[in-house]
Formats: sequence, structure tokens, C-alpha cells
Amino acid sequence: MRRKLGLEALAFLVLVGVVAYVPHVVSDFHSRELAQVGMYFIALIGLNVLTGYSGQISLGHGAFMAIGGYTSAVLIADHGLRDVWTIPIAGVVAGIAGLLVGLPALRISGMYLALVTFGIAVAFPQLPKKYGHFLGGSSGKSTGLYKSEFGIHTTPNHWLYYLTWVIALVLLAAAWALLRGRMGRTLQALRDSEVAAVSSGVNVALYKTSAFGISAFYAGVAGSLFGIASFLVTPDSFPILLSVYLVVGLVAGGLGSLAGAIGGAALVFYLDNHADAVARWANHLPGLSVDPKQQGISSVVFGAVLILVMLVLPTGVGGFLRRVLRPLTSRLYTRS
Repeated sequence: MRRKLGLEALAFLVLVGVVAYVPHVVSDFHSRELAQVGMYFIALIGLNVLTGYSGQISLGHGAFMAIGGYTSAVLIADHGLRDVWTIPIAGVVAGIAGLLVGLPALRISGMYLALVTFGIAVAFPQLPKKYGHFLGGSSGKSTGLYKSEFGIHTTPNHWLYYLTWVIALVLLAAAWALLRGRMGRTLQALRDSEVAAVSSGVNVALYKTSAFGISAFYAGVAGSLFGIASFLVTPDSFPILLSVYLVVGLVAGGLGSLAGAIGGAALVFYLDNHADAVARWANHLPGLSVDPKQQGISSVVFGAVLILVMLVLPTGVGGFLRRVLRPLTSRLYTRS
């Protein structure tokens, strides 16, 4: 056990070192893109708590991200709070919303729960239009310009990168500590057999709603960062497809794999924003004729690459990492 903890701690320190080093070797623009990958990563950590560990399927996490984004926008625009200080508040507000959704969700499960949460994602964009005096309507709510804090003087994009990934690493460590203990084991027991968990004395309502609240908190933090990065929060900032993309990233990263969520986040972000580059590359392959400018080609490329990834990595990035590292870890455990 100690050897395993040491390996996980070492892996985390390596990740911290990589995150700290990356801005020194990439451009300012790419730092901004990697910051957005970090935002997806934060949301996927939370979704992993809900779906990967407790087995509750949610197609509505884009709505929780929107709650976080609008919370920050209102606090910045109407109450003059600094952008950084609104992030934890946005997470708490989204977390409370998650708890409220989790209570009625106790009566349903599986695809029925997925349908209900998807309905929330579909309905939420209409709320800012309905309450335009408070949420800005269709024109949205400005979050202003993010400013350097804590004496760090760098470009806005590098600052956004550091802000996002520091928060991501802290939340990753918190999720790891939470899930490797009693709560993680209990959530997995509920996922594998709710009947057996109940017979063992598990409080199903407490753990299921807690998973919803924690997951929504992470989504709210990610949504807050999205709003701060884009300077403006509108109903179109968090489209319905965002909830679907999060589930795609979760599966591609590997259910139950916190580290694999980085790969899932990167895949979703770059496919969504650079599918045309993939199309241009594919156009040079023999026997293929792909016009990157053709309408809808980005969606075709997104789907094709996703199918290919899942065929090659059926257990996601997390499963691939476990297979690659198993010989090393098995040898170390045997020696211990």
C-alpha cells in the first residue's frame, strides 16, 4: 500500500512539473488553448465522481457549468468582485443546484436519469432570456478582463493557464483523496450493486446526492473559468452539445480514471476546435478527398476520429495507461 501511494504521489509530482514547464515551451495562444483543456479536465473530474464511480449517468453537466459561469458574471458585473474570488462561490452555487437535482434523481436511474438531466441542459439556456434584467438576456453578461493576482506578472493567457491548472491540480488531489477512501469504495459499491450496498447499511440517498453535489461543484468551477476566459457569458456559451461532449470526454478518458480525464479533455477540445486541421491532414492520404471548408465536415471528422479512438482504446486513455504501467507496478509490488 505504501509503495502504491508513493507511485501515485510521484506521478502527481511529475504532472505538477509538466504543468509548470509547459508555458516555457509553447506560445501565448497555445497556453490559452491548454487552459481551456484544463477547464474541461476539471469538469470531467467531477463527472467521473458521478458517473465513473457512482454509476449515475448525467447528460446535463453543461447546465451546471452555465450556473457557475453566470454566477461569476453576476458577481463581477453587478457586485464588483474580483474574478478569482468568484470561482469558489460559483462552484458552491452549482453544487447546491446539483444537490437539488440529486434529490429527485434518487427515484430514477440509468437512461431515465440521463434523459432527465439532458432535459435540464436543454431548458437552462432559456432562463437567461426569461430573466434578462438579471442575467443579461440574449446579449449576455460581461465578466470584464481577468487581472493578474498574487504578484504574478505575465501575459493574460499565461495567467489564465496557471490559474486554471493550479485549480485543476488542487481539485484533482482533493478528488483522489476523497475517492481512495471510504466514500470512493461506497460509491463503487452502489455502482456495482445497489441492493448489496443497501443490505450492508449504506445510506443510498446520502451518497448519491453527495456525488451529484460534488460533481456539480466541479462543473461550476469549470464554468466560472470558461466565463472569465471568454469575458462574456451568454446562453450560447454553454450549448446543449457541451453536456454531450463532456460524456464523450469521460468515456474517452476512461470511466473511473482521474488521470485519464486529461486525455479525454484534450481529445474533446482539440476535435471540437481543430477538426478542420484533421480534415486537411486526411485530405493528403491516398484515396481520400476531404474538403475542410465543406459544411458539416468538422462534425464528420469529430465522429470518425472518436470512433477510431474508441476502437483502438476501448477502455479509454485511463485503461491504456493501466495496461502499459501494469508490468512496472506489478514488479514493484512483488518486490515490496
